[in-house]
Amino acid sequence: MSKVKVAVVGCGSIAIHRHVPEYAANPNVELVAFCDLNQEVAQQMADRYGVTNVYTSHKDLLAEVDVDAVSVCTQNVDHASVSIDAAKAGCHVLCEKPMATSLEEARAMIEAATNNGVKLMIGHNQRLMPPHIKAKEILSSGKIGKPLTFKTTFGHGGADSWSIQGKDTWFLKKDKAFVGAMGDLGVHKIDLMRWLLDEEVDEVAAFVNTLHKQADVDDNATTLLKMESGAIGTMAASWTYYKGEDNTTTVYGEKGVLEIHDHPDVQVVVKLIDGSVEQYSVGAIATNEAGGQVASGVIDEFISSITEDRTPSISGEEGMKSLQVVLAALKSSESKSFVTVKSVN
Repeated sequence: MSKVKVAVVGCGSIAIHRHVPEYAANPNVELVAFCDLNQEVAQQMADRYGVTNVYTSHKDLLAEVDVDAVSVCTQNVDHASVSIDAAKAGCHVLCEKPMATSLEEARAMIEAATNNGVKLMIGHNQRLMPPHIKAKEILSSGKIGKPLTFKTTFGHGGADSWSIQGKDTWFLKKDKAFVGAMGDLGVHKIDLMRWLLDEEVDEVAAFVNTLHKQADVDDNATTLLKMESGAIGTMAASWTYYKGEDNTTTVYGEKGVLEIHDHPDVQVVVKLIDGSVEQYSVGAIATNEAGGQVASGVIDEFISSITEDRTPSISGEEGMKSLQVVLAALKSSESKSFVTVKSVN
């Protein structure tokens, strides 16, 4: 089988540290083009990986280069338009999260992929982290019984410490990002809990606020989630964990507790009510910190879905369900009320 010809649109940190190195390491991939609104940034990426096609317009790229698949790593407000244009050009699409700024955009992305016979995958990498895969296996086995409550958090020093633009990053600007920590980190943990517990979020109550950053988007979000089964839990997303990244989850069940740690040695711990304790070392959770750039698994899953001609494990429909919870949380924070997720259309 010939290699999958891949173009990357948006050459910021997520492309630099995640998408492009993982494409370069995949034997089934040929990187053929880079695009960024800043031509110098795209050129630097092209020079590094020996690619000749450099663009500032994704439409020109799609019209002029033979491309099989596109990674959409742009500012959030452009996710939908770039993804739809790529799908209409016959390209498979891997889009970063949050997949869109509204359910209307998300539906249009899914429709474009379906109508043009291409794959659409959303970059919710938490599902693919080894500790989370192990935790899913344990929960599915029934070892801790029915999940009753949970707490999950994802935080670091902020998009301004991660982005190549620093304090001028688009992540801090509502007209380009749409939402802050809630959409950058919170959507990851919402997606993770939906997947771990194998059920949808029914109702939310949230505080989505700007506490410290010079930004017009939220830098902290704390959300109460009620699942369809009645299980309840908290999700915290923060850009003000200045001491270091925290990506941890705990699920409390009828028979015990499951802990997921971002620890280098032991990542999953099961403590049962009979007093027994199980510890698992299964591999690290990828982080934004130095030394934490382990493979996310997203690129390999995307490419294998193309070569095997199957639906990606994190489809557009899955991305839209997680986005819907984010939108419900934003509505809850604004209205200071509980919001039923299905009421957000």
